[in-house]
Amino acid sequence: MKVSELKVKSAVELQQELASLLKAQFSLRMQTATQQLSNTSQLKKVRRDIARVRTIMAEKAGQV
Repeated sequence: MKVSELKVKSAVELQQELASLLKAQFSLRMQTATQQLSNTSQLKKVRRDIARVRTIMAEKAGQV
């Protein structure tokens, strides 16, 4: 997910994106715990996407 894609989204869309990323992170953590996850780099990607979304949300909150 690119930052430019996130900057054009509204606050509600960002909240929805964050919720879906958090669900994905939970799912990946459960797969890791049960040793079903083969591509562990997905965890890192999802964690960084969550950070990106939260950063954009904070920037938008500061502009208001």
